[in-house]
Amino acid sequence: MTRRILPGTPPVEITLRRSARARRYSLRVSRVDGAVTLSLPLRAPEAEALAFAREKADWIRAALSAAPLREAVGAGTSLPVEGRLLRVSPAPVRMPQIVADELLVPERAGRVARQVESFLKVRARDRLAAACDGHALRLGRAYHSLSLRDTRSRWGSCSASGRLMFSWRLILGPPEVLDYVAAHEVAHLAEMNHSEAFWRVVARLCPDYGQRRSWLRRHGQSLHAYDFASRD
Repeated sequence: MTRRILPGTPPVEITLRRSARARRYSLRVSRVDGAVTLSLPLRAPEAEALAFAREKADWIRAALSAAPLREAVGAGTSLPVEGRLLRVSPAPVRMPQIVADELLVPERAGRVARQVESFLKVRARDRLAAACDGHALRLGRAYHSLSLRDTRSRWGSCSASGRLMFSWRLILGPPEVLDYVAAHEVAHLAEMNHSEAFWRVVARLCPDYGQRRSWLRRHGQSLHAYDFASRD
């Protein structure tokens, strides 16, 4: 992949991605982080691709202006944790913990965003492992392993070998939504597809999955709005 700058006000960084599947030029502006990607055929001239981007400059900037802003996590940030809005507050504690409507982090340790991210990942693993264990037991199938990532395109996956992967950001949503995603991926242990048979398994594990799935479709992108890259 190659990065180029689209001149103008403001200048825009564009990532050029050559693809054997691409038959024409196509632009994508990520709703998660505002990254602009221009896909082009393998043998397409770069100059021609950049000319296409310049023609679409107004569309690109309009899409960027409509994208939700990301919020840097730090002291004072209001952050959803398992569906509850908590205020991140440095305090005289030894490790991060939730007290009432606050997420307390050790005040002398610094690096608030890193402390919060680590706390959330541990909590996400605990919740997802418990949910997957329960659903796997009801299904009578065992999974091989469970891992966490900060994925943008999917909330979870299940490999043919039974390896489950989830986005740790599910911990920012309501508990029942996390439980639905766990049920969805565990269901793939029985049906490695999205057939009617698969959805019957999901319904068996999570009878009201429709409402939970709808919440994720409507509000899932908001879970990516929090930026933990700040290292204060």
